[in-house]
Amino acid sequence: MSASSPRTPVPVEDARIAPKPGLRRFHQARWDEPLIFELTSPGERGVGVPVTDLPVPALPAGLARAEAPRLPEMSQPHVLRHYMRLSQETLGVDLNVDVGQGTCTMKYSPKVNDSFVRDPRIASLHPLQDEGTVQGVLEILYRLEGLLKEISGMDRVSLQPASGSSAIYANVSMIRAYHASRGEGELRDEIITTQFSHPTNAAAPKTAGYRVITLMPDADGYPDIEALRAAVGPRTAALLITNPEDTGIFNPRIEEFVRLVHEVGGLCCYDQANANGILGITRARDAGFDLCHFNLHKTFSTPHMCGGPAAGASAVTSALEPFLPRPTIEFDGSRYYVDDDRPESIGKIRPFYGVVSNLVRAYAWIMALGAQGLRDVAETSVLNNNYLISKVLEIKGVSLPYARGRRRVEQARYSWEKLNADTGIHSEQIGYRVADFGTHYWTSHHPYLVPEPMTLEPTESYSQADLDEYARILAEVAREAYEEPETVRTAPHNGPIHSMRDASLEDPGTWAVTWRAYRRKLA
Repeated sequence: MSASSPRTPVPVEDARIAPKPGLRRFHQARWDEPLIFELTSPGERGVGVPVTDLPVPALPAGLARAEAPRLPEMSQPHVLRHYMRLSQETLGVDLNVDVGQGTCTMKYSPKVNDSFVRDPRIASLHPLQDEGTVQGVLEILYRLEGLLKEISGMDRVSLQPASGSSAIYANVSMIRAYHASRGEGELRDEIITTQFSHPTNAAAPKTAGYRVITLMPDADGYPDIEALRAAVGPRTAALLITNPEDTGIFNPRIEEFVRLVHEVGGLCCYDQANANGILGITRARDAGFDLCHFNLHKTFSTPHMCGGPAAGASAVTSALEPFLPRPTIEFDGSRYYVDDDRPESIGKIRPFYGVVSNLVRAYAWIMALGAQGLRDVAETSVLNNNYLISKVLEIKGVSLPYARGRRRVEQARYSWEKLNADTGIHSEQIGYRVADFGTHYWTSHHPYLVPEPMTLEPTESYSQADLDEYARILAEVAREAYEEPETVRTAPHNGPIHSMRDASLEDPGTWAVTWRAYRRKLA
C-alpha cells in the first residue's frame, strides 16, 4: 500500500468481537492444526542417521520390539511449524495478566534464570556422571536445601519430588514409615485434612491406603476445630492441611490444631503450596509442624511448564530425617556426595535428584532476592490481592463469602451466586467469555462449597495497571451477563478453543488419552 492510499476500516459486524472501550482487543490464531500423528508422511525424515559399521549390542530378552514404533515421520521444518502453530493457540503467564489461575501462584519467571539452565555446564550434565564431575550442581542443590530449611524452619529437605503432589505423597510415605518404626503402622490408619486444603491432601493418603477424614468449614470459613476434636484419636496418623487455605483465609488457630493432633500421637504436615503470602513472616516449624512441602514452580517462580516438569520439596524435622527419599546430597567439608545408603528411607519418589533445571532456577531466584526480598514478595502479593478484592467487589453480582471483615492473604475465592440467580449465567461461562479478552480464570475444585466460584490470585508480579485491567474485563463480562447474556452463554468467540460438551466428561467411553485410543474411539 502506498503512503497516499487510504486505509479502509474493516467493518465489525459482530458485537461479540467488537472493540470494548478501555479494554485491549484480542484475537488469537486459529490453525485447526491436526494431531502430529495425522501429519506423518511415510519416508520423510528430520535427521539422516548414518549407518554404522560398529556392532550393535544385543538387547536383554524381552526389551527388543517386535516391530518399529509407529512414530510420526516428518521433516524438521514441518515439526517446527506444527509446534509453533500450537504455541500461538495458548495463553500463559508470559502473554497475559494471569491472576485468574487461583491457587497456582502464576508469577514472572526471570528469563536470566533460563540462561543458567541452558548453560552447557548444567544442560549437558547426566545424572549418572561421577560425583567428582558434578560438584558444582551438587553444591547448588545442597545450598538450595539449606535455604528451604531456613524458610520452613525444618531440619532436612529433599528436592527429589517432581511436583507438589509428589511431595505430598512423599510426606505421607514418611508419615507411614515413622509410625511403622514405632510399631504403630497398622493402628494409625487415618489421615485428617480439610475441605479447602488442596485436594491432593486427601488424594495422596487415599492412594497410600489411608482412611481420609475431611473437616468441613464452619460458618466463618475456618476448618471446624470441634470437628477436629471429634476426629482425632489413637488411629490418627497425621493432619494434612493447607494454610492459608484456597479461600485465602489464614487459620488463626493453627497452633491449636497442631497441638490436638500431637496430643494423640499424630504428626502434622503443612501444605505450603500457598506460601507466597507468608514468606519471611511465618514458618511451618514455628507453628509446630513435623513436615511440610513447597511447590517451587509456584512460590519460587520456576515455570509450571503446562503441568510439568514442575518441582517440589519435602522438608522434615530431625525425627523424620531417616525416612527421607534416597539418595540425599551430603557435604563432608571438602566435597559433595550422594548418599544412597539409607536403610530406613522410603525409597525413591522419582529417578535421580529431582527436576534439576527448575531447582537451579529456584536457587537463583531466592539468592537474587535475599531474605528481605522474600518478605517483600509476600507483602506485595497480599497488597495486590486485597487491592484486587476492593475492585472486584465493586462489580455487580459478585461477593466474597466467609470471614467478613477479615483480610485475605494471597488469593480469594469469590462467588457469582447473585449474578447466576439474576441472569442464569454460570461462573464457568463467565470464564469462557473472559478468554475472549486474552486471559482466563479458574473456578474451584469440587465440590463447590462456594456457589458459582471464581478463584483469583494476583502475585507480586502484577502492577496496579494490570489489576485494574483484569477488573475491567470482569466488569465488562458481568455487564454482558446482565444486558446481553447470549454473548456470554455462547463464548468463547475470539480464540481457537470452544466450549466443552459437559456430557462427554461423564462418559468414559469417549475419553481418549492416547493416539491409539483416539483412533479407536473417535476417528
